[in-house]
Amino acid sequence: MLPLEGKVAVITGGTSGIGARTAQVFVANGAKVVIAGRRQERGEKLAQKLGDAASFKRTDVSIEADVKTMIDHAVDRFGRLDCLMNNAGRGSQFATIAEVDLEQFDAVLAVHLRAVLAGMKYAARVMAVQGTGSIINVTSINGIRAGLGGHYYSAAKAASIHLTRCAAMELGEKGIRVNSISPGMIATGAFGKNSGMRSEEADDNPEYAEAAIRSVADRWQPLQCVGHVNDIAEAALFLASDVSRFVTGHNLVVDGGISAGWPISAVRADRELFFRTLRVSRSAHTASLYLKP
Repeated sequence: MLPLEGKVAVITGGTSGIGARTAQVFVANGAKVVIAGRRQERGEKLAQKLGDAASFKRTDVSIEADVKTMIDHAVDRFGRLDCLMNNAGRGSQFATIAEVDLEQFDAVLAVHLRAVLAGMKYAARVMAVQGTGSIINVTSINGIRAGLGGHYYSAAKAASIHLTRCAAMELGEKGIRVNSISPGMIATGAFGKNSGMRSEEADDNPEYAEAAIRSVADRWQPLQCVGHVNDIAEAALFLASDVSRFVTGHNLVVDGGISAGWPISAVRADRELFFRTLRVSRSAHTASLYLKP
């Protein structure tokens, strides 16, 4: 029996990148999947490729009515809802504190936090009746480590991680598990879009992001390989399946070790400088004692 046999999942941000790959992995493992996103042509093309097990529903997750309709569509089309993956996102903008645009901040919160809460709101109503379900919120290592992402995005992701824990405490009593996945640098079109590239070009050429990640990976993460969308999709498969039946309120970090600290090779020179300076300082101090009259 396949891990998701008989299960129904909704994946937001499902038309490209992590969402699209997760839809493919879920279907391959027996699930029926609703692909939710704003790009209708792209979403419908993916749904057709996956066959009768998939359905596309155009959804803007920043609009609550769209989120409710998305959940209703899953139940109407496939009869139940076993997994919601809140994966929709928008780029991380960089701005200094003194120059923040609060309207842009609100727009980022609408997608990365408010939409997550809206998704859980309507999914929980269905899952509570069933007495079972798994909600997966895709967050980011920017939510647990500062300095890598923009303020808006990082704050929203940090809030989403804590919201996940809060929801897990309540919904666990109804048989619903709530977890988050925090990806590190994953080769997707998101990076290209952040640099001003058109969405279609960025999504269709993840090798651009892979090249950029390789240029810094040896100094940022201990694992020297580049993260791919399949790494996140497989993590989502674990959390969506009954294999993780005893896991809730957990933030699963998939980042090649970036959030754990600096690779030894990246800080070796600084460590040597530190102890060399310490020895020199001690020697100078000792010498000054002998030179005193």
